[in-house]
Amino acid sequence: MKASKLSFAVAAVCATTPSLSAELQDLHLNVIPTTEDEKSRIAAVTATPLDFDAPQRFEELPAGAATVRLRTDADAFSQPSGNLEFAQELDFKVGNGLFKKIWVSSPSSTLASDGLGPLYNARSCQRCHLKDGRGHTPNGPDDNAISMYLRVSIPGGDPIQEIKDYIATQPEPNYGGQMQDLSLLGHPAEYRLDITYEDVPIKLSGDETVVLRKPTYKAADLGYGPLHPDAMLSPRVAPQMIGLGLLEAIPVDDLLAKADPDDADGDGISGRPNIIWSIEYGAPMMGRFGHKAGMPTIAQQSAAAFAGDIGISSPLYPAAYGDCTELQAECVSAPHGDGDDRTFEIHQQGMDLVVFYSRNLGVPERRDVDDAEVLRGKRVFHDSGCAACHTPSHVTHRLEDRPEHSFQLIWPYTDLLLHDMGEGLADNRPESRATGREWRTPPLWGIGLTEQVSGHTQFLHDGRAQSLLEAILWHGGEAQVARDKVVTLPKADRAALIRFLESL
Repeated sequence: MKASKLSFAVAAVCATTPSLSAELQDLHLNVIPTTEDEKSRIAAVTATPLDFDAPQRFEELPAGAATVRLRTDADAFSQPSGNLEFAQELDFKVGNGLFKKIWVSSPSSTLASDGLGPLYNARSCQRCHLKDGRGHTPNGPDDNAISMYLRVSIPGGDPIQEIKDYIATQPEPNYGGQMQDLSLLGHPAEYRLDITYEDVPIKLSGDETVVLRKPTYKAADLGYGPLHPDAMLSPRVAPQMIGLGLLEAIPVDDLLAKADPDDADGDGISGRPNIIWSIEYGAPMMGRFGHKAGMPTIAQQSAAAFAGDIGISSPLYPAAYGDCTELQAECVSAPHGDGDDRTFEIHQQGMDLVVFYSRNLGVPERRDVDDAEVLRGKRVFHDSGCAACHTPSHVTHRLEDRPEHSFQLIWPYTDLLLHDMGEGLADNRPESRATGREWRTPPLWGIGLTEQVSGHTQFLHDGRAQSLLEAILWHGGEAQVARDKVVTLPKADRAALIRFLESL
């Protein structure tokens, strides 16, 4: 897989305003500038295909030289990038160990592993991202919600003046920014996630009917008093982990060139970037990670997850009590695991290893790229307008210090931009610039391996869709036209579209 011929140049011509481009610099990357010739080459290799009778060059390698060979077991998402140097594989394995580590409460004789909670959603990263795949909704009343949780906030708070269109919110006074459904002995859990579903039948062409399940969420058995009357709840299921370092390496100018917030071209697609305050760099950056693109880097995403999901402090999130609020006095004053040789419950070296692991989970090779039905489905994908948001390919920056992510032609099928997805998918909870109807376009690479890796076929931010077709049928807003085309497609074309998605 170490095919150097796959190293293409970076950076398409930026079509955004210079001020926005300057505002959202790739501060987290050591970039080598590209030449005009390289810009022409990148434009050529990422152009929309005109011929659907055969696959495009290198389409079978979605992560370029970082692509890994397909495994047929549940560990398909747990392999290191295909172009990692041998010496780096040790860092990957140690990072994997920290990702899987089961944290325990303080005080404990295992000083390197204490600091859990007191309120938490999981005891390890792996418990949510099982096998580095997607989380799932509770399977009945007796199943836990360990890979699903509720974000919570209320309107108000201080706006970030450096971010245009920032929507100010603040943590819910009793429960903070995230609700934890597990707790240590002696501390009540914050809530129990209660989900009910309503069947919504959708008629398709060819006498086909699909029944969607419309969820209603409730924070039941509240442990610390009532929620604020203006509380905004947003359910989230843990996303898959593959290819994150490559997404982080896409040039911000290329992503901004796809943005069209005022729909200047009149195609009904108005993607725009989320802009996030980076606590690493003390500056605004483009959000890339999370269901609403609420995190700018893998490092900040990882540290925030340690704090909110497990209650573990780190240099970026130093509070030893995680997401506990000032009103949860016993949680704040409980024994914690910081203050020893680590200073924080996970020190910088540990965080660096977890981030390295998260950056380098390999994307498996495509299947059946030259199959006639898959190629037919690819044409339907483009003709229906799906590629307007799910941008098939990008080329990553040429990087000085991350050769495994440098200069790669990749096929993630995302623009990483925010899109209004309609009232049906709205959570009515803003996040930085993202409104309550906007979501980041999720990458599609590896989506056809979900059942193999995760043991289910649940999709979308809250797992409501139980198949790829259901996920499409939930699309609204900017995606309404594309969704309606799928509804009216000949049944064979619709089947070919699903077959194409399953090949990714």
